[in-house]
Amino acid sequence: MKFFIDTANLAQIAEAESMGILDGVTTNPSLMAKEGIKGKDAIMKHYTDICKIVNGDVSAEVMSSDYESMIEEGKELAALDKQIVVKIPCTADGIKAIKSLGDMGIRTNCTLVFSTGQAMLAAKAGASYVSPFIGRLDDIGANGIELVSRIVNIYRYYGYQTEVLAASIRSVQHIIQCMEIGADVITSPLKSILALLNHPLTDNGLKIFQEAADQMTK
Repeated sequence: MKFFIDTANLAQIAEAESMGILDGVTTNPSLMAKEGIKGKDAIMKHYTDICKIVNGDVSAEVMSSDYESMIEEGKELAALDKQIVVKIPCTADGIKAIKSLGDMGIRTNCTLVFSTGQAMLAAKAGASYVSPFIGRLDDIGANGIELVSRIVNIYRYYGYQTEVLAASIRSVQHIIQCMEIGADVITSPLKSILALLNHPLTDNGLKIFQEAADQMTK
């Protein structure tokens, strides 16, 4: 399973890359705003800076919602770097844009997916990735992990090459469950990925080893 980091923070991206655990990055306008990135030129430069750090796909989201504007934005974003994957919302215009961009050789990530029907249309249109949102479904009492599992099974049954990128990860448990059901990719804040390292027996064993090492050096 690939690990993407869901952020626009360059320091966090560099930290994950230095650990050898990073396969890609996903971003969106909200994450850009959180880093104080404003204005088209600054946003485009920031995407380029991200691509210089990570050796993998970088999802860059369009900010418009109509077909023509999404196509123009998508072409501009894709021209920045070969690593860019254009993030498109799962709407009627979005699905149409995914098909058109794909015909131009531009890879896409269909985002804001909350049903198997949406995921099927995204795959048929030729999306490179589909991003079901786990946490947001859980927030309304639905089961986000179950949706990811169903999409994985449907794609395998019909032989679609679209990768299932589990998004809106809220916990370590989400990541582990995604591993178990065969998601192709998860995208998560760095803190959730690093939390996979946490285990009380590891902490206790390290303490014992350190105490023994201290005794040996006295």
